[in-house]
Amino acid sequence: MKISVITAAFKSKDTVRDAISSVGSQTYQNIEHIVIEGNSCDGTLKVIKDAWHDRMTLISEPDNGIYDALNKGILNSSGDIIGFMHSDDFFAHDRVLEQIAYEFNNPSVEAVFGDLVYISKTDQPRIIRNWSTGNFRRWRLRFGWMPAHPTLYVRRSVYETYGLYDEKLAISADYDFILRYFSKAMGKSVYIPQVLYHMRVGGASNRNLVANILKMREDLLAIRRNHVGGIYTLFFKKISKLYQFSWLNYFRNITKKYTH
Repeated sequence: MKISVITAAFKSKDTVRDAISSVGSQTYQNIEHIVIEGNSCDGTLKVIKDAWHDRMTLISEPDNGIYDALNKGILNSSGDIIGFMHSDDFFAHDRVLEQIAYEFNNPSVEAVFGDLVYISKTDQPRIIRNWSTGNFRRWRLRFGWMPAHPTLYVRRSVYETYGLYDEKLAISADYDFILRYFSKAMGKSVYIPQVLYHMRVGGASNRNLVANILKMREDLLAIRRNHVGGIYTLFFKKISKLYQFSWLNYFRNITKKYTH
């Protein structure tokens, strides 16, 4: 079974080498790694070429943002299974794709996902946030549930059936796609209860107040048009993130220690 891993890279010369090396070092052999480079002017293209591995294909040309790049990667891929490695991310270990491929040996499985940790951009061993997804239940969509998008691998037929990413959305097209698919999915999904990806903090959706406000607006649009809830869904989605932060877990453990 062939797995296509797609990386969209734009002005990411400081991090894209780790992303590429992470895919290139995977023990699972039947991989194609498609890197979509958006004609950066900061040296990203040179870093990509320097980090080249023999399972990689490069498309370097202007695009209309990250979701245009991801869609371009999907359309140019040939794998049975499709997933992503964003240019700020890297795999937790070199057998991640083996684990994912193993779950897809069951023909009834359409989607596989796992956990993710956010790490400090300057102090990489330091974990900022633990995103533990848990098993999919359709009712959980109404309370803000979603898998960590980088960890989500699906069969090609999922994109053929449910469509690609909506490029009109600047930040939340991944959430919109997740709601579109999981609110209607008939196939089986598998949750791998372990960390599969590391993500550096500071992505497009949380870099500043303006980005956060835009994300909330687009999230609410996605929630409403996929008929999975309303404003309360957005509220629970935000609240659930609080429990993922390391400082909150630390505070909770300290409180428990002195109250028992």
